[in-house]
Amino acid sequence: MARGKVQMRRIENATSRQVTFSKRRTGLLKKAYELSVLCDAEVAVIIFSQKGRLYEFSSTSEIRKTIDRYRRSTNDAATYQASMEQYILRLKQETTDMERKIELLEVSLRKLSGQCLGSCSMDEIQEIGDQLERSLSSIRERKAQLLNDQIQQLQAKERSLKEENAKLLAKCLANPGQSTTHPRATAIHSRSSRSTDGETRLFIGLAES
Repeated sequence: MARGKVQMRRIENATSRQVTFSKRRTGLLKKAYELSVLCDAEVAVIIFSQKGRLYEFSSTSEIRKTIDRYRRSTNDAATYQASMEQYILRLKQETTDMERKIELLEVSLRKLSGQCLGSCSMDEIQEIGDQLERSLSSIRERKAQLLNDQIQQLQAKERSLKEENAKLLAKCLANPGQSTTHPRATAIHSRSSRSTDGETRLFIGLAES
């Protein structure tokens, strides 16, 4: 015959309650022993009967060692939980401060762009104007520096090109027969030859009487 489902409530009959306690206590201690052996777990069980009698089981030599380990574990867990709560609170505070700073920066940016000036006092308007003047001055200085750097680079490039042209011209004049070896030298030599021919033509003709 199938065993009926036991209702989870206090057994009113004292005799039945004592019999059930003895059976279930024995089964619980047996399961604890099996768990410790099969799974190599540290197990401790403490049971007090209705009359205050103590029953216990420990997989170690002393149940107090297991109890001390449990206390250390709970204390560590409590300490970790407290530290995590403090860390979360600190993060929330930092987030709030950052949101406030961002809001102030956005308001300042709108004011610098000429918006939301209706609530500004004369001193605030003056401060905004001075700040804009300082910003414009810094921008102009940077712009002038960049332009000056570009001019210097172009002047250096110009000097380099002039030196290169002078070297090529000197080489062409020194070796006119080899001027065809370099295109730029050929062009320079051609211009030089035309110049020389022009000077020669000035002296060709009948002599003046």
